[in-house]
Amino acid sequence: MIKIDNLKKQFGETVACNIPSFTVNDGEVLGLVGNNGAGKTTLFRMILDLLKPDNGEITISGDINPATSEDWKQFTGAYIDEGFLIDYLTPEEYFSFLGKISGIPQKEIDQRLQAYEHFSGGEVFGQKKLIRNLSAGNKQKVGIISALIRQPRLVILDEPFNFLDPTSQNLLKRLITDYARDTQATILISSHNLQHTVDISTRIALLEKGCIIRDLNPQNDDARQELTAYFEQQM
Repeated sequence: MIKIDNLKKQFGETVACNIPSFTVNDGEVLGLVGNNGAGKTTLFRMILDLLKPDNGEITISGDINPATSEDWKQFTGAYIDEGFLIDYLTPEEYFSFLGKISGIPQKEIDQRLQAYEHFSGGEVFGQKKLIRNLSAGNKQKVGIISALIRQPRLVILDEPFNFLDPTSQNLLKRLITDYARDTQATILISSHNLQHTVDISTRIALLEKGCIIRDLNPQNDDARQELTAYFEQQM
């Protein structure tokens, strides 16, 4: 699904990304972990063509380079931060807008939103509030739903567990797991929460100073122990 070749990005003297080669396979749930400044968000922004690499390239779905083509947008859903939202709309208006620009009828959008009622916790839909007036947690929910509502086959979520209460975090884990199972989508998630990352990922990449230093299989307890030991050493 995603192939990275000799990808580099620096900000001054700081190396934000230095990945010689890495491939994310179709249907994987890849968890990116690392301390602040490890390069997780920088990598996501380059995949989404929000940031230009200094060197190298990314290709998606075979031969689509996001730096030179917009074809990837048709099958990609992402939420990085509040800048992805149109905050002068209500959530319902925002989801309707996404449906219109994607050619999805309003009736179908309404049907798809029913699957997110439980996750929304009764605090997103029907509140007659502009997105800008929602709490940080509810803005996060709107962003996550917006990334999934078009049923993309590539999903990118940067720190999706931020601002969510424990109940909502558990609901999100189930939501992501179910979505991956039902759609076979490729999902990339960054998170500081090791427990959540290990729980939902089929593969984990550990980043340090822009480099992927570990490529782990979380299906056994070895990955959890290795990650725990790594972050304890950083303290």
